[in-house]
Amino acid sequence: MAPMTTRYNLASLLETGAAEHPDRAAVVLGDLRLSYGQVNDLATKVAGALAARGIAPGDKVALTCPNTPHFTVAYFGILKAGATVVPLNVLLKAREVAYHLKDSDAKAFICFEGTPELPIGQEGFDGFKEADGCEIFLVLTADLAATSPFEGTETLMQALGSAPDAFETVPTDEDDTAVILYTSGTTGQPKGAELRHRNLRDNVLIAEQIMGASKDRPDTSLAVLPLFHAFGQTAVQNTTLAFGGTLVMLPRFEANAALQLMLKEKITAFAGVPTMYWGLLNALDSGGASVDVSDLKQNLRIAVSGGSALPVEIHRSFEEKFGVTILEGYGLSETSPIASFSVFGQPARPGSIGVPVPGVEMDLVESGTWNPVKPDPDAVGEIVIKGTNIMKGYYKRPDATAGAINADGWFRSGDLAKRDNDGWYYIVDRTKDLVIRGGYNVYPREIEEVLMTHPAVSLAAVIGVPDENHGEEVKAHVILKPGASVTPEELVAWSKQNMAAYKYPRVVQIADELPMTATGKILKRELS
Repeated sequence: MAPMTTRYNLASLLETGAAEHPDRAAVVLGDLRLSYGQVNDLATKVAGALAARGIAPGDKVALTCPNTPHFTVAYFGILKAGATVVPLNVLLKAREVAYHLKDSDAKAFICFEGTPELPIGQEGFDGFKEADGCEIFLVLTADLAATSPFEGTETLMQALGSAPDAFETVPTDEDDTAVILYTSGTTGQPKGAELRHRNLRDNVLIAEQIMGASKDRPDTSLAVLPLFHAFGQTAVQNTTLAFGGTLVMLPRFEANAALQLMLKEKITAFAGVPTMYWGLLNALDSGGASVDVSDLKQNLRIAVSGGSALPVEIHRSFEEKFGVTILEGYGLSETSPIASFSVFGQPARPGSIGVPVPGVEMDLVESGTWNPVKPDPDAVGEIVIKGTNIMKGYYKRPDATAGAINADGWFRSGDLAKRDNDGWYYIVDRTKDLVIRGGYNVYPREIEEVLMTHPAVSLAAVIGVPDENHGEEVKAHVILKPGASVTPEELVAWSKQNMAAYKYPRVVQIADELPMTATGKILKRELS
């Protein structure tokens, strides 16, 4: 007999808030303020509209949207319908959108219309047309009264017009898949990490212990991390709503705008990647910010950093200016994402990613094996993780899942670290060739494969190089085909047209040869 599972739907995070404080502001964007009751009612209508169009429990619904209230409403509406949310990066090109829709078996796609500068809707619609099996395309428009700009499609608001006012949230099991987050691996092909309802719930509820979150003192959080990403989705959106807070949206990070909004809305919680902290400090130091930092300090309660290592100088400067110690955390899409965190209330240890969070174990093993490394602060090993946060697996990829999670439930991270005598972890390197550009993960193999579709390119090797603004920049070393001719600038321009903005190489170097081993493996460590 199969083991019994508990009924739980992640949408209850919103529903509980709507029941307890329906008139409190849940989501803010500019002058628009939606209460918990309003967001919950709209999400209920989204669920009814999806069900009326044939979306059944367990179906996959893709969502592409920047940080606007549309995202939160659609996200919880999909969950209420018992379906699985597949959040997609707003910078994906049509080819990439089509891949994600097909790979996830998405039956519906809810897509923001975009702007002339960022044509999210056009790329999304073009990708949708290439994705067999995805039957429903609903457009999110900034003007709620607008019609769809894409022939033969309707807006989400039009769909809501015929949706029932009442819809009973589907009582999913806590082990059902709530969200599929796409991440890449050494194969270069993006893989969908299946996260259960309970994975995401448990990763949110630990905020009480690791961040001091409390319903008695709800936070006002600045949502500038992209909500389609694991960090922003769990640590900002879901955590804020779970503890009765208010989510203040900022669709695009700009340091002065962020500072102004922090002051206007009395932001108490800020989460960002290191380059965002760098940007805030630069805005203050350059005199470009027309705010008094002493006013900001009166409100800011907690600051959280993740995505890549936070430079010690930024850590020190921020604490000095804002009066708040940045708490660093670590995790992956596959871990929902938080796996370790600085200890709330204790002095910071700059450079450390903290200790395992409640419900999670971490260890260091020898690369290529599951053998634990010796208990020595100087010993380096690969981080492995076990606990309530570990994904169900990679969607439709049993071999990849088996390679990442062993029989005892330990997940292999691919990151190398040290551990001090107090159990605090310090990242020292990555076993994968991952490049982190401005907090976004860029996987060289995927970029290399796209580059080699260019008619002039024979071979490509992509690496990350240090960059003052983004932490790392993407650089491509390419060998051209015999007789072919193309300039580095032309390759950069072509890449921009064929890859998401955060992925394409800004630097291209054309070479006659690349350093290789005797077996033909490119020695990337010799490239710069």
